[in-house]
Amino acid sequence: MDILEEIVAHKRVEIDERKRYVPIQQFIGDIKKQMEEGKPASMCEALMNSKTGIIAEFKRKSPSKGWIHKDVKPEDVTPLYERNGASALSILTDTEYFGGYDEYIQQTRKAGVKIPILYKNFVIDEYQLFQARYCGASAVLLIAACLTKDECRTLQHLAHELGLETLLEMHNERDFEYAELEPDMYGINNRNLGTFTTDVNNSFRLAEKLPKGVCRVSESGISKPETVRELREAGFNGFLMGERFMKEANPGLALKQFIENL
Repeated sequence: MDILEEIVAHKRVEIDERKRYVPIQQFIGDIKKQMEEGKPASMCEALMNSKTGIIAEFKRKSPSKGWIHKDVKPEDVTPLYERNGASALSILTDTEYFGGYDEYIQQTRKAGVKIPILYKNFVIDEYQLFQARYCGASAVLLIAACLTKDECRTLQHLAHELGLETLLEMHNERDFEYAELEPDMYGINNRNLGTFTTDVNNSFRLAEKLPKGVCRVSESGISKPETVRELREAGFNGFLMGERFMKEANPGLALKQFIENL
């Protein structure tokens, strides 16, 4: 198995176990109350209206790098991300491979963060959409490589019913048949999830294949302000960056300095 196949296989077991301990019905009451209060802040609108488009990611660990920032807490980092100019946040909620938890989004909201939050996980089951809405996310990541087109369509439909936006992640030409599903945001991942090798040129190469006038997000491998400027010129609105900031002692300050250099 490549790394993605291994992660998805583990995710299926993990979800089945969680369903037994926390039935979906336990989410329903709280989600209904949340929906009565209105939709979360739109990540798509935030990126389209932003001068920088930085999606700052809270990411403690990865399969390729191991621990990036093991002891850091979301309530110590994410408010600084918001204060220092992030347009939106991405929070890893996969535990086994990325050291994340759903609670990290809840802790971020309790810390007063108002900007949109992406529920970053390997979403393969409707149960995870209820998890995302319950914990305070604004949008969910749907990865074309993890899903059939019909599965992706079904998940996107339920996400919208729950008031969540969708970021559809594509990596190669094969994935572009999913673009017809018209997600809220179209993502190009510069990282091959099978091998975890990264090449930011992937975004430049595939940019022209994306529909015109939509919200475009380049994900992974972005480390320099000039790369963000070049990607913006190529038509991208959002730039998802995790390791670039999380490897620093003070991720919030690293973001501030990066935006100043933009």
